[in-house]
Amino acid sequence: MASEIPTILVGRKPAMNYVAAVAMQFNAGSTQVALKARGRAISTAVTVAEIVRRMIAGVEVEKITIGTEQVGDPPRFVSSIEILLVKKE
Repeated sequence: MASEIPTILVGRKPAMNYVAAVAMQFNAGSTQVALKARGRAISTAVTVAEIVRRMIAGVEVEKITIGTEQVGDPPRFVSSIEILLVKKE
């Protein structure tokens, strides 16, 4: 089995939907979960990370990666973020 990190793409749904998805991944045995978001969803991803960090014992933010992606036609630049959450035993 490959050690692929489960990734949750954050979009327009309420933050608690993504909190539940992260909790399910941790309860399924994952020790790492990545949150990815673009544009206006970045603030939701940060909110989800903070809620999970405070709600589930032993969860910490290990790494935050920010960047810019080119999307659409005509191309335009959109900010992106990836937040890696790790559950310490």
